[in-house]
Amino acid sequence: MAPPILKLDNIFLSFGGTPLLNGAGFQLEAGDRLCLVGRNGSGKSTLMKIAAGLVEAQSGEVFRHPSATIRYLHQAPDFEGFETVQAYAEAGLGPGDDPYRVAYLLEHLGLTGEENPVNLSGGEARRAALARVLAPEPDILLLDEPTNHLDLPTIEWLEGELQKTRSALVLISHDRRFLEKVSTATLWLDRGQSRRLDRGFGHFEAWRDQVLDEEELEQHKLGKAIEREEHWLRYGVTARRKRNMRRLGELQDMRARHRGHKGPQGSVQASLGDAKESGKLVIEAEKITKSYNDRPIVLPFSLRVHRGDRIGLVGPNGAGKTTLLKMLTGQLEPDSGTIKLGTNLEIATLDQRREDLDLNDTLANYLTDGRGENLIVNGEQRHVTGYMKDFLFQPEQARTPIRELSGGERARLMLARILARPTNLLILDEPTNDLDIETLDLLQEIVAGFPGTVILVSHDRDFLDRTVTSTLAPANPEAPDGRWVEYAGGYSDMLAQRKGMQDEKRKAEKAERERSAPQETTSEPAKGKGKLSYKQKFALENLPKEIARNEAAIAACEAKMADPSLFAKDPAQFNKLAAELGKLQELQSKMENEWLELELLREELEG
Repeated sequence: MAPPILKLDNIFLSFGGTPLLNGAGFQLEAGDRLCLVGRNGSGKSTLMKIAAGLVEAQSGEVFRHPSATIRYLHQAPDFEGFETVQAYAEAGLGPGDDPYRVAYLLEHLGLTGEENPVNLSGGEARRAALARVLAPEPDILLLDEPTNHLDLPTIEWLEGELQKTRSALVLISHDRRFLEKVSTATLWLDRGQSRRLDRGFGHFEAWRDQVLDEEELEQHKLGKAIEREEHWLRYGVTARRKRNMRRLGELQDMRARHRGHKGPQGSVQASLGDAKESGKLVIEAEKITKSYNDRPIVLPFSLRVHRGDRIGLVGPNGAGKTTLLKMLTGQLEPDSGTIKLGTNLEIATLDQRREDLDLNDTLANYLTDGRGENLIVNGEQRHVTGYMKDFLFQPEQARTPIRELSGGERARLMLARILARPTNLLILDEPTNDLDIETLDLLQEIVAGFPGTVILVSHDRDFLDRTVTSTLAPANPEAPDGRWVEYAGGYSDMLAQRKGMQDEKRKAEKAERERSAPQETTSEPAKGKGKLSYKQKFALENLPKEIARNEAAIAACEAKMADPSLFAKDPAQFNKLAAELGKLQELQSKMENEWLELELLREELEG
């Protein structure tokens, strides 16, 4: 077995109170792809910084192979002293590294390299930092939330890069699909300690639940053992004659273990505030358009949004997702066309830039809008500290300034405020940024079960698949030109439907080429010679009937899928119908091509 190139053992770190890390550790071998998971605040980023040598543990051992190169993706990169992004990225190269790899990475990350680092947005800064750490292809690559602020095409490109890299990886990410595709092992950081599963993230949640169930059973058994020992102490004959000190000592140890056991961190508890029911038609957009500097963002586009719809917007950065979202919600006027909003709308919005946050405000003041110690949630008065507990904040944090919260805690705080307010139209612009997986689970359940209407922008494929009933995407995702298409279902459904459309288009183009291609002729065409076989004649006569029957089946299937509530009520039935529709359409194309070929052959033979 090869020696590890990185090893952390029995790491301890505390900032006062309960230790953040208490016996945590892991080892990394060449070729490992380890994902590091755990709740927000569990110490994932701190453990990764200890591995990178940026933070020193109070005790424990850290081993880094002397010849191993390490690169760490900084959440807030320091561009001081660099005039261009290219100069910043090239500074990460070591002796013998390929300088052309920087240009390759910047191009795929949507940067020219000539940008001034001072003027970069948060997303562009993340891309520049990625280029810097990926360029040297180090022995160890430590990536903390690499997909934040990346669009879907770039995330999928990054997956491919990491799958083929020679670097050993440690990844922190909230993107389930990304972790499933890249990781081969999982490290779970929980209550200061770490557990390793030598399988990818796709197997983590079932394993975690099994571990917690076994832990709960062990605690139950320990409680019963304590009861038995206490009964012996009180009533046992031996205990009345002579106290067994060894057994008494064991009882004290069991009590200490039982008292000292700290259960898993609680789950976020929340539901959306009730609001009046909106009108049946929530939004009606009729041939709306928008352009900036003669560049079309939205070409004539029409959409009807009904109560209960959950619509996802996807596409590369710059495609116009946020612009379209603002037009649909009345925040931005279209250049042409009309937008009509329904009646009784109460809108709640989670903005991706978190612009609603005053960093000097306290948690309690932000949640109550400065109206004292209480707030109204679902028609009931709640004390702010009790409501904060539902979102895993401690009562002593009530007077804490928001600036002291992590990115994930800030996202959770904004979520808490939105969910406290009555709403029937929920607008979520990149809601999954910085949320841990457990909070994502809660948000998913809220969105999927919300009786009102939801419109969301997200690059999280798994979240889209689990929540939305239809997806809006650019007609040309590689080069958005302002044309938008609505697809039934989530992100995976959109890909399947788009592939089906492309296959149909290719078949139609092939058939057209075959029809228009010049036919090979002999010097004396054999007119009127030969005849169709019995099988060919039978097919020629019966294919039109079969095509008509198949058309009716396609129409029936499409009619069932047109029900806007079907995907929400029965996603399995919807997926079954989608698969059936694909097979029917493929059969239709096959029969039509066969009939056309036979008809052409008949005409040729009959002259």
